[in-house]
Amino acid sequence: KRKAGEIVEDKYIVDLYWERDEKAITETAAKYGRYCYSIAFNILSNTEDAEESVNDSYLNAWNSMPPHRPKILSTFIGKVTRFVSLKKWREKTTQKRGGGNIDLAYEELSDCIPADASIDEELENQELAKVINAFIDELPEYEQKIFVCRYWYFDSISTISVCFGFSDSKVKSMLHRTRKRLRSKLLEEGVIIEN
Repeated sequence: KRKAGEIVEDKYIVDLYWERDEKAITETAAKYGRYCYSIAFNILSNTEDAEESVNDSYLNAWNSMPPHRPKILSTFIGKVTRFVSLKKWREKTTQKRGGGNIDLAYEELSDCIPADASIDEELENQELAKVINAFIDELPEYEQKIFVCRYWYFDSISTISVCFGFSDSKVKSMLHRTRKRLRSKLLEEGVIIEN
């Protein structure tokens, strides 16, 4: 039996999922609840929706283990939370276009994504993903982190500024330059065509 406040190893939590022990969800929430909530809230900008998405994420994790055994639980649960939250965001914005970090992030990336397809469809395209991943790998580490914070986790500019100790204008400028370089790379690779 573990002591209160003791950090549980991910392998133990995954084993609980595989044993169909409901403590798996409790342990996941204790260890990764704030992380998942942060992802969900950045996408949905609503406390109730974010909490609902996090709970749905635990259920999705429960339903996918087994057969899936994630190597890195934090990455797995983060991806599940992002997927569930984006799905909820799409459902809500179909009814009413909202404003928030995800809208702004998508708008910022609009020059890098072909206009004849939705951003979500294009981001799922393997070739595009491969080029973007290679591009991100070539960035200096802090630029990688800032880019991922903005366009994967949908962190606000002000949140990124605080985390990295930069002004809002410096973060905006860095992201703008990175998007321009990404667009050039996508044009160079033939993934997008200049209009």
